[in-house]
Amino acid sequence: MLASDNAGKLKEINALLHASDFVVVGQASLGVPGADETGGTFIENAILKARNASQYTGRSALADDSGLEVDALDGAPGVHSARFAGSDATDARNVAKLLSALDGVPHEQRGARFRCVMAYLRQADDATPLICQGTWEGSIAEQGRGDNGFGYDPVFWVVQENRTAAELDSGLKNRLSHRGQALRAMVAQLVQMSRQSS
Repeated sequence: MLASDNAGKLKEINALLHASDFVVVGQASLGVPGADETGGTFIENAILKARNASQYTGRSALADDSGLEVDALDGAPGVHSARFAGSDATDARNVAKLLSALDGVPHEQRGARFRCVMAYLRQADDATPLICQGTWEGSIAEQGRGDNGFGYDPVFWVVQENRTAAELDSGLKNRLSHRGQALRAMVAQLVQMSRQSS
């Protein structure tokens, strides 16, 4: 089970899992309410979300916490990426606030990265959750471009591709992205764990 109600994230993770034997369902389909993301780090929030989902269902849970870190903003929005423009922020409002905060900042100072931390708990009281991370370096474009993806993808400039993350097809994005990196590492750990227990 994926400890998230984000449809874009669920679709992306299941696409990444396509070649493995794993499939995840969103927590909403199991009646799990969202967890309060009160952690100060991506790791803390990922564990909070996975623990909440596992407590409600008695099942193992996978959660990720991810966000955008912008150098010119001292790493903001960071763990507050989804709520950058307020607790009920939309993707469009978050992007608008980000672009406003960077107004006048020259291109060479707009470095940024997406960071993802995934946590897998076998049960709610799992004392040794599996933790995997991924980082995707880029910069912030001056305006949004592209219709693929979600969140900050339209303004995240992928230097080696000379376009935004929202202009990449899903296959290429999944190969490059922070979430793809973290999930591939997690799948490798889960496969190894499965072999050890069989």
